[in-house]
Amino acid sequence: MVIGGQAVLLYGEARLTKDIDITLGINPGEISRLMDLLPGMNLQVLTDHPKEFVERTFVLPVRNSETGIRVDFIFSFTPYEQQAIGHANCVTIGKSEVRFSTAEDLVIHKIFSGRPRDIEDVTTILRKNSALNTDYVRKWLRVFDESQKRDLLQTFDKILGQT
Repeated sequence: MVIGGQAVLLYGEARLTKDIDITLGINPGEISRLMDLLPGMNLQVLTDHPKEFVERTFVLPVRNSETGIRVDFIFSFTPYEQQAIGHANCVTIGKSEVRFSTAEDLVIHKIFSGRPRDIEDVTTILRKNSALNTDYVRKWLRVFDESQKRDLLQTFDKILGQT
């Protein structure tokens, strides 16, 4: 499922993004499955020790050798991430179907990341998607607040009040 800046293009406003973030729905122990596919996609790993890097960061950075585009494969296997992948939206790009995060799940990912750029993205997504299911977003942010001792729901409500 595509998340990050490319998904923001679908639900928010056009902005410069340097990579493509893809959530895989597999755990880091399954890295060999991904590694076997990379050559056929002209993707080169950008770290010297991919297995160790993925075990530490849950991300495998690669670059397309033809276009130079960077792709970050994110190993995601929590129940939340699995269900988010399960109800991702299919978007036709050229002759391919590409699964994109829903706007709601993108907001959750962005709030969780919490960088200034992510908060700006959330503001844009909320302005452009008035039918966004805020109850769903609140439910998951509350779960993350309880498990991680964070104030994600408070951040969301503050942004929502400004849009």
